[in-house]
Amino acid sequence: MYLFPRQLLIQHFWTPKQQIDFLDIYHALRKQSHPEILGYLERVIPLVSDAGLRWHMTELCTKIQHGTHPAIHDILALRECFSNHPLGMNQLHALQMKALSRAMLLTPYLPSFLLRHRLKTHTTVIHQLDKALAKLGIGHLTPQEVKSACYLRGLNSTHIAEERCRTWLGEWLQISCSLKEAELSLLLHNVVLLSINYTGSRR
Repeated sequence: MYLFPRQLLIQHFWTPKQQIDFLDIYHALRKQSHPEILGYLERVIPLVSDAGLRWHMTELCTKIQHGTHPAIHDILALRECFSNHPLGMNQLHALQMKALSRAMLLTPYLPSFLLRHRLKTHTTVIHQLDKALAKLGIGHLTPQEVKSACYLRGLNSTHIAEERCRTWLGEWLQISCSLKEAELSLLLHNVVLLSINYTGSRR
């Protein structure tokens, strides 16, 4: 445990410095999947039948590739793409699900049907937590609870000021609470879309 605290000790026993260092390590691991996930989104653009949705998807991908943090309406405009073909939860291919699993810090080394089931379950739980959190109000959370909530949803909050974290979490909740169960693939992708270019998160 002395030699390998990250692997053998639960987070409760990490020192404050270890918490920052280890959370950075885990975020670096999930960040490796971001280019792959964005690449899949770009490749499915020609498969989107609606011209307006194709334009919105192209605009979103271009903004993200140029380092712009997308607005809430940029993401919600695409909810139809993520409710069925080509990006609905039941339409995701095995390699997409593996990349998304890594972005959620879940093991990708499972059969496709288990990856899909676990991603659905994990995203549904976060969606339910989001609705409860929106009802409670972000203002009732302690600074550490805010940072933990952001980290769970894809943002490396260890190096971002508390108020910036609260702002980001507010954006996340606006998106999440606008989505129906059939659109939860968008919430899953939002782990990357909303976090990748947020101020202070490039590490």
